[in-house]
Amino acid sequence: MYEYFQGKIIEKNPAYVVLDCNGIGYLLNISINTFDKIPGSGDCKLFAHQSIREDAHVLYGFADPDERLMFRDLISVSGVGAATARVMLSSITPADIQNCIINGDVNRLKAVKGIGEKTAQRIIVDLKNKVGKENFGSTSILSGGHNNLRSEALNALETLGFARNAAEKAIDKIMRDEGNSISLEELVKKVLKNF
Repeated sequence: MYEYFQGKIIEKNPAYVVLDCNGIGYLLNISINTFDKIPGSGDCKLFAHQSIREDAHVLYGFADPDERLMFRDLISVSGVGAATARVMLSSITPADIQNCIINGDVNRLKAVKGIGEKTAQRIIVDLKNKVGKENFGSTSILSGGHNNLRSEALNALETLGFARNAAEKAIDKIMRDEGNSISLEELVKKVLKNF
């Protein structure tokens, strides 16, 4: 199994990249998200996933490990192949897909080309418990400085013995309601009142 490829970009388009790695050219299929994140030329590092089928060995490249992890989660769902997962990651970021799965947002997933209602529901059912435990960078609905506050509150609640998933949901709800003004102490107290 390949972990990553690092080399010089020989060809880049929205569907794939050709990387020259010490004289060997590798074609890696990519999503639009990865296309936007990597440079147009020069050196590049792509995290890899190799798909071995009866008729082909196919390489997929990802700008970061989060996108590769979500790709692997998606292809583990019955009826979701590599092409569908790549289309999803071209339409929605891994963090947004995670939020859709956690919140049961069937309509947002259905908006992706090739995803019907049954497939969207299957993705949510199969991955809800799995992706809730994974960290896709900006998984929080909030951004920037809120991530520190959120993670500190989560650490405090886990230390107190609360389940991570339940604590995350309570923290996110309170932070949405309270906005920027809440302190760590107030946040933890409000979560404790809700349990």
